[in-house]
Amino acid sequence: MYNACKDVEAPSSNVKALGLLCGKDVRECNATNWIQYMLNKDNGQTPFNMIPIFSDVSIHGMTPMNNATKGCNESMDDVTGPCSCQDCSIVCGPKPQPPPPPVPWLLLGLDAMYVIMWISYTGFLLVFFAAVFGVWCYRKRHFVSEYTPIDSNIAYSVNLRQNTGEATWCERLGERFENVLRVTFTSWGAFCVRNPRPVVLFSLAFIAMCSSGLMFVKVTTNPIDLWSSPNSEARKEKEYFDTHFGPFFRTEQLIIQAPNAKPEIYSPYPSGADIPFGPPLTKDILHQVLDLQNAIENITASYKNDTVMLKDICLAPLAPSNNNCTILSVLNYFQNSHSVLDHSIGDEFFVYADYHSHLLYCVRAPASLNDTTLLHDPCLGTFGGPVFPWLVMGGYDGENYNNATALVITFPVKNYYNDTEKLMKAQAWEKEFISFVKNYNNSNLTISFSAERSIEDEIDRESYGDVGTVVISYAVMFVYISVALGHIKSAARFLVDSKISLGVAGILIVLSSVACSLGIFSYFGVPLTLIVIEVIPFLVLAVGVDNIFIIVQTFQRDERLQGETLDKQIGRILGDVAPSMFLSSFSETVAFLLGSLSTMPAVRTFSLFAAVAVFIDFLLQITCFVSLLGLDIKRQEKNRYDILCCIKGGEEINSVQHSESVLFLFFKNIYSPFLLKDWMRPIVISLFVGVLSFSIAVANKVEIGLDQSLSMPDDSYMLDYFSSLSKYLHAGPPVYFVLKEGHDYTTLDGQNMVCGGTGCDNNSLVQEIFDAAEINSYTKIGYAPSSWIDDYFDWVKPQSTCCRIYNTTGQFCNASVVDPSCVRCRPLTPEGKKRPQGEDFMKFLPMFLSDNPNPKCGKGGHAAYSSAVNFINNSEVGATYFMTYHTVLKTSADFIDAMKKARVIAYNITKSMSTEEKSYHVFPYRYVALSPPLFPPPPTKYLHIQSVTGCFFL
Repeated sequence: MYNACKDVEAPSSNVKALGLLCGKDVRECNATNWIQYMLNKDNGQTPFNMIPIFSDVSIHGMTPMNNATKGCNESMDDVTGPCSCQDCSIVCGPKPQPPPPPVPWLLLGLDAMYVIMWISYTGFLLVFFAAVFGVWCYRKRHFVSEYTPIDSNIAYSVNLRQNTGEATWCERLGERFENVLRVTFTSWGAFCVRNPRPVVLFSLAFIAMCSSGLMFVKVTTNPIDLWSSPNSEARKEKEYFDTHFGPFFRTEQLIIQAPNAKPEIYSPYPSGADIPFGPPLTKDILHQVLDLQNAIENITASYKNDTVMLKDICLAPLAPSNNNCTILSVLNYFQNSHSVLDHSIGDEFFVYADYHSHLLYCVRAPASLNDTTLLHDPCLGTFGGPVFPWLVMGGYDGENYNNATALVITFPVKNYYNDTEKLMKAQAWEKEFISFVKNYNNSNLTISFSAERSIEDEIDRESYGDVGTVVISYAVMFVYISVALGHIKSAARFLVDSKISLGVAGILIVLSSVACSLGIFSYFGVPLTLIVIEVIPFLVLAVGVDNIFIIVQTFQRDERLQGETLDKQIGRILGDVAPSMFLSSFSETVAFLLGSLSTMPAVRTFSLFAAVAVFIDFLLQITCFVSLLGLDIKRQEKNRYDILCCIKGGEEINSVQHSESVLFLFFKNIYSPFLLKDWMRPIVISLFVGVLSFSIAVANKVEIGLDQSLSMPDDSYMLDYFSSLSKYLHAGPPVYFVLKEGHDYTTLDGQNMVCGGTGCDNNSLVQEIFDAAEINSYTKIGYAPSSWIDDYFDWVKPQSTCCRIYNTTGQFCNASVVDPSCVRCRPLTPEGKKRPQGEDFMKFLPMFLSDNPNPKCGKGGHAAYSSAVNFINNSEVGATYFMTYHTVLKTSADFIDAMKKARVIAYNITKSMSTEEKSYHVFPYRYVALSPPLFPPPPTKYLHIQSVTGCFFL
């Protein structure tokens, strides 16, 4: 009998059923202690103790039971079939094996890319230096250096043009285009210098008009809106899930350590090996943590004059019969009560049972109503569900939960789709929660914490927090420009030769181009992102300052020609440098516009804003800045002070004297000649190719993914939370396999394609996920899925006490109701024992989904599956989901790999279900914003009550 039951899965909790019927961990369960627990009143269901006697011979005149038993691979009767593979390993055949890991690509026992690039680089060096040596020898015989005058006694010079024919059409076209640009910018520069006031006023009007769009600015910090394209498959799947099943609940979480506490040793009474308890599991610390937990429950927030508390927004799966909030905490083993935590049995000499023994029992049987110690306290949480130890403790080894070095408390909060008022209430409470925990002071506790809104809040804070950095950067650049642009001849001419006002103008032009870009897109409703706010000002500053130096320093190194006026001189200079500036700015703009083709919203938005900002910056520089440069030169020539232009210095000068900076002279006289030496050029090229080869060799080692800590400010409390999460994480996030509408659940074939119990297909949806969980190290699927349809079949069968209706009204009658008018939904006949089909399937399914679990029936589907089934017009089943959990995922690479594997599983399910006549679609859905929180399970089945069902079944 034990062998037939040991593999049976509890469909809703993803664990073995015997783990709940034994009162201890399933690995410690055997045939003997299973029967002993079932017949012991300590299980909370048996009315009195019954002592089983295990013997093959008669004792005290009692004959041992010798009833025939059936194996799990045998049918009980003509109606029911054998157990499925999920519940009976005998019928499964060979266990699925993961594919072998990809063989690393090796050459000579080393990474192939390294070897290939080393060989390629070595070959390049040999060929390159051989060619350089050959050319050097050839030049020695036939050429002079291109840097020395041509000697008529030597054959010829490299500067001697060998091709004396006509230019090609391409060269002529390029020359014409360059001449057009030169002439255009020359005329334009002269015009701007002659007419500075209209040009500046027009520029200011243009800036004001574009920047006015900032009144309509919107900033997005939602990670989903930033990184996920609205048209991406993942985004569409999220939208589908939210509209059909409701959004994933919000998570508020604490990770608590006790740095000042010491581990303690528990000595069980009357005998047993000493058991160590980690620092946070000492009674004093647990009391302090419970005080913190109770304080959080009492946090009060205000929203539109309404008071909001945790009880108003929390997840209460058994409401209205049980309105207690779901709190996943080790304190819920003690029903969140100080008195239960202090409960102990003993005398003046010994302590027979206390919180140590209760905790040790509950981590093995979290769904128990009675801990079987002398305390006889329940393990079940106040919300009516079990608290699994791997969700509420961290830092332990293996499954020795008593060694935990951290406690995890999770408050699931209801989320809302298209209900802004309720969502804002939840966010208002979360804001108070964050403030409370930040200011909570207890030297014995170290608390890392996160709320659902934390990541978005911190991204938003970083956006505004970097304003100071931008201001400081622009101030430093302003000082640098002011000093570098002005060539000070002497202290007496400092205020004349300085370029402070021109530097301010240049910085303001850069800022104006950024403001214009933001304003233009704000007119069209394009939201700003963190990248736009933080990066584009620096990007445009770099490009803008570069162009400012090119224009000003080219003028400073130029000498005015005989009879040339200032406007013509600046026009000539602009004609020389503006074509290069134009082509450079145009290339950058096009490059950014190409980046806007990306489907990732953050990248696309950044590219659009940057492209427009760079181009506007160029336009303002060749208009407004050129006019201001002309005014500044006139001021300097009239010997007027910078900034205080009304005050005149010494004598006027006809023109600004030609000057060359120290940096210019360094590059002209030292750096360039050195870099262009015959022996240096090959070295530079070989070093560049070496760096390129190394980069190519390691390019395939770059991991895809985003370290969530990089998106947070340096002083963010989330960094500590991410660190604790990585260190103490012992649970993976849930993953939902969604079967879209269109499947017929009312037919036997349709049911067999999905379910995982008796008579179901070996390649059914549930069975394929179960098979994937068998090789979890590869698939990252940790458990068999929760299956609403299998629980529904168990609930509706007439052998159970779950499905009952009033024989007078036909309305549902809960199993806890004592009323003679309540009768079974289906008769105890061979036909009634079969699965419901057709109208019967749809008739009783809503009753199942509205039924709360209770001591008489643990299969009620309200808590576990109320959102798992979507109805179409209340007459047929639409989309449904089957939930399971990933294995522990810590890094971005882990999450990406797990999702890839889940998609492969979903594709295989879709392929096995689809036929020539009809196709189906299954996709995996997992909600993870940026962080991988310790997702609590939905308070699923509360399987403590299944012990009664198990007894009756046996």
